[in-house]
Amino acid sequence: MDGALAQAYMSNPTLNAQRAGARAYDENVPQALSGYRPTLSATANAAAQRATADVASGREASTLFPRGLGLEVNQTLFNGFQTANSVRSAEAGVLSQRETLRNVEQNVLLDAATAYMNVLRDAALLNLDQNNVDVLDEQLKQTNDRFNVGEVTRTDVEQAKASLAGARSQVLAAQAQLKSSTAVYRQIIGSVPKRLGPARSIDKLLPRSQQAAIDLGLKIHPSITSALHAVDSAAAQVKVAEGALYPTVSATASVSDQWEPSIGTQHTTSAQIGATLTVPIYEGGVNYSKVRQAKETLGQARIQADIAREQVRAAVVSAWGNLDASTAQIQANQAQVAAAEVALSGVREEAKVGQRTTLDVLNQQQTLLNARVTLITSQRDRVVAAFTLLSSVGKLSAKTLSLKVASYDPAVHYDQVRDKWIGTETPDGR
Repeated sequence: MDGALAQAYMSNPTLNAQRAGARAYDENVPQALSGYRPTLSATANAAAQRATADVASGREASTLFPRGLGLEVNQTLFNGFQTANSVRSAEAGVLSQRETLRNVEQNVLLDAATAYMNVLRDAALLNLDQNNVDVLDEQLKQTNDRFNVGEVTRTDVEQAKASLAGARSQVLAAQAQLKSSTAVYRQIIGSVPKRLGPARSIDKLLPRSQQAAIDLGLKIHPSITSALHAVDSAAAQVKVAEGALYPTVSATASVSDQWEPSIGTQHTTSAQIGATLTVPIYEGGVNYSKVRQAKETLGQARIQADIAREQVRAAVVSAWGNLDASTAQIQANQAQVAAAEVALSGVREEAKVGQRTTLDVLNQQQTLLNARVTLITSQRDRVVAAFTLLSSVGKLSAKTLSLKVASYDPAVHYDQVRDKWIGTETPDGR
């Protein structure tokens, strides 16, 4: 299973898509930081101009080709702290995206473990059904032999045939179910399952009590921490909206060269530096509306954080209950299988001396088969329940499971792009 989980961690498209989304969100920080930086623009112009004028000596005409180059630098000095708060909002958003990525990683690993166990279960069930066909086929041969010597009736033979036909039908259904589980396995993990081994126990990674699991989940679960970072981002956005109501101060410097700007002038050079103060008085109410909107968004984010806490609490309680139930079910099902095996052996012996009918043997054979199916299913459920509990508290990760795979660190990309001033290539060269 460790190999399958490692493969899913590296190649699952859902997880890789979320990683790409987190990298894209990282760019919000340098975009916000650009508010601290100057902007530089260049201009160029060219034209053709012909002018005529009536003078005392007659009509005069002149042709000019005015052209020029200019360079301008703008620097924001104060904008109501909008840039600083935009940076805080973007950084909180990045942290929120990282926690969302961690939650997706958990879900993918849980899906991979579930798919792995589903294939194991369905392969074991198919093997049981095929063995059942072999047993019933032998049962039919024995019944035919006994019918030929007059020990049983035609009814016994037909009952054996009916059971064998039903078993063969069940084999076909089990094959279809195994194909379906195999397809899901390939979708999540990225390869066709071959020679799957039993899953290792992760009980040592689980909390020791339900309350400890709840406390841990409320503290570290990524859906909660993501929601809390989203609250921080929304709070900073309120301040950004309020900053639009403050005055802004900017500085400008420019230089330009013009050739033939007018008749009689061949060349001019000009330079300018200055500052501008802009005081918003009334913008039609749009800025006030944005402040109110940002406050409502902040309130929504806080409610979402409360919802995340309750969802985690409910998920932990549910997962803990399922784990306890599946553990108890395994013990009960093992006892049921053992009892059914003894009962089948007894019924067969009694049938040989005429105390039991063929139908009794067939019914007991089906009872044993059902018990074995239930045992296999409960063993699968026990493993999945353990992974589900680990996920519900927020600890299901490649690091926790000690998978032999290189861990993906979203901070690497963030550090690569945070302070980039120029360039369109991504850190991986695209």
